[in-house]
Amino acid sequence: SQSEHKKFGGVIPELASRSHLQILQKITKNNLLDAKIGLKDIDIFCATCGPGLIGALLVGSTFVKSLSIGVKKPFVPINHLEGHLLSPTYNNKVNFPYLCFLLTGGHTQIYIVNSINDYTLLGETLDDAIGEAFDKIAKLIGLKYPGGPEIEKKAKNGNILKFKLPTPLEKNKSLNFSFSGIKTAVNLIVKKEKKISNQFVEDISASFQNKVAEILEKKLIFALNEIKKRNINISQIALVGGVAANNYISDNLKKIANDYECSIILPPNYMLGDNAAMIGWACLLKSKKNIKSDIFFKPDPR
Repeated sequence: SQSEHKKFGGVIPELASRSHLQILQKITKNNLLDAKIGLKDIDIFCATCGPGLIGALLVGSTFVKSLSIGVKKPFVPINHLEGHLLSPTYNNKVNFPYLCFLLTGGHTQIYIVNSINDYTLLGETLDDAIGEAFDKIAKLIGLKYPGGPEIEKKAKNGNILKFKLPTPLEKNKSLNFSFSGIKTAVNLIVKKEKKISNQFVEDISASFQNKVAEILEKKLIFALNEIKKRNINISQIALVGGVAANNYISDNLKKIANDYECSIILPPNYMLGDNAAMIGWACLLKSKKNIKSDIFFKPDPR
């Protein structure tokens, strides 16, 4: 969300790290003032330690480790993806296990969340993440970064049937994803178009968004049938990550969930994209499981 990246149409890792370094001390000080607490009032410190951009991870984790050492309190490294997976438990009464679709700019995965600290990966993307595909296609058709909200806006007035886009891994009977083929197909369509009109942008946005929703619907049906075969009872399907904010996608998945007598749950809107609140919440949940402080944990981009 840092404004520096908008002119490049995507995140520039070095700029992200530098921006973290410049503003982290200032916003921490302001937050403590807003909350009317001091550092010594904090019982446990945590930071995202991966996966992610190594520069940003190093800045955040080193800063928070330093604070924890300064006030002699424990430091807990938190996995970025675990933060997303547990975020729906913040505002929903969840029934473990639940199925979770993690849809971000860096990851596209399906998990069974069995309990806190216990996750089963069912499938993931073999190439581009879903949010990355939205951003790259937005850039191809001249839309601003981040591309997801821009495509959703344009798609409202577009024709979902205007462009026939491929369905990657269509014959592959697995829960893995692929989005690079769709990106390539859009790229070829854009190159053939002599003039990129607003109508063209609306139609390509609608066609792309609909294709992505269609892929997610098929994967959800496949996942629910697989879970049934394993005799696992699921009553809730969680959608997490920035792409879960797309109403067209979530509304379509709700229809499938209803057919299987399941409900769709989401975290609050401000917890959908990458954020510190979900990392703090994950730490609170994990702290009840007697996790240990690990000040020597090294950030891991993978």
